[in-house]
Amino acid sequence: MNKLFKGICALLCAALLCGACACAEGDLLARIQEKGEIVVATEGAWAPWTYHDESGALVGFDVEVATAIAEKLGVTASFVECPWDAIFAGIDAERYDIAANGVEITDERAEKYDFTVPYGYIRTALIVRGDNEDIKTFEDLAGKRTTNSIASTYMTLAESYGATAVGVDTLDQTIEMVLSGRADATLNAEVSYYDYMNVHPDANVKVVALTDEASHVAIPVRKGEDSATLLAAIDEAIDALAQEGVLSELSEKYFGKDITAPDTAL
Repeated sequence: MNKLFKGICALLCAALLCGACACAEGDLLARIQEKGEIVVATEGAWAPWTYHDESGALVGFDVEVATAIAEKLGVTASFVECPWDAIFAGIDAERYDIAANGVEITDERAEKYDFTVPYGYIRTALIVRGDNEDIKTFEDLAGKRTTNSIASTYMTLAESYGATAVGVDTLDQTIEMVLSGRADATLNAEVSYYDYMNVHPDANVKVVALTDEASHVAIPVRKGEDSATLLAAIDEAIDALAQEGVLSELSEKYFGKDITAPDTAL
C-alpha cells in the first residue's frame, strides 16, 4: 500500500507540474516573468520618443514609459532597436514582446494586434518648407511628393490625400528632404516637430495644418489568448503610472506639455 500510495503521489505531482508547464507555455506574461525581462522594440531615432543622448545612451519618453511598465511587471525592459517597418514584423515573429515607439492605434493595426489603453494623445502636423505657399491643407497634398517612415501612419495619411510618399528612416531625414526640395512636405507628430525646432531653431520649415482629432498612442501585442494576461497587466501598469502622476511627469520632461490626457491634446 505504501509503495502504491507513493506511486500515485508521484503521478499526481508529475501531472501538476506538466499542467503548470503547459500553462506557462501558453502564457506570454508567465514566460516574461520567468525570464525576468520583457523585450521591447523601438527605433531609437525619433526624438523625443526614443533616441540617443550625447553620451550615446538610449533615452526618450517611450524608453522611460516602457521601463516603468516593466518595473510594474517585476521584470527588466530590454530594448532592441530596429527600423520602423521591422517593428511589427518582429512582433509577428516573436522576436519582440511589445513595441514602444509612439505607436498610434489604427483600424488596420487593430485587426492584427491588441492594444493597451492609450497613454498618449497626439495630432499630426503637415510640415513644409518656409517659402512653400502651394500647400496649406492636407487636401493640397494631391499630386505632391511627401516623405515619411515606411508603413507609418503618416505615410498612409499622405497617400490617402493623393500624395506620392517616399520612405526614409528618421524625422531628420524627412526634414532634410523637404529643405532640399526633394519632397514637398512631410507629416509627423506635432510634438516631434516642436522638439525638432527646439534643437534646430533656424530650420526653414513650418506647420501649415494639423489633424482635427488626436491619435491614440498605445502599446501593441500579438493577438491571442497567449497575450491576454500580458495585455491586462500592462493596462494595469499604465493606469497605475497615470494615477501616480508618472506619465504626466515624463510627458512634461520630454514634450514640455502633458500629452497623456485626451483633453490636453486638442
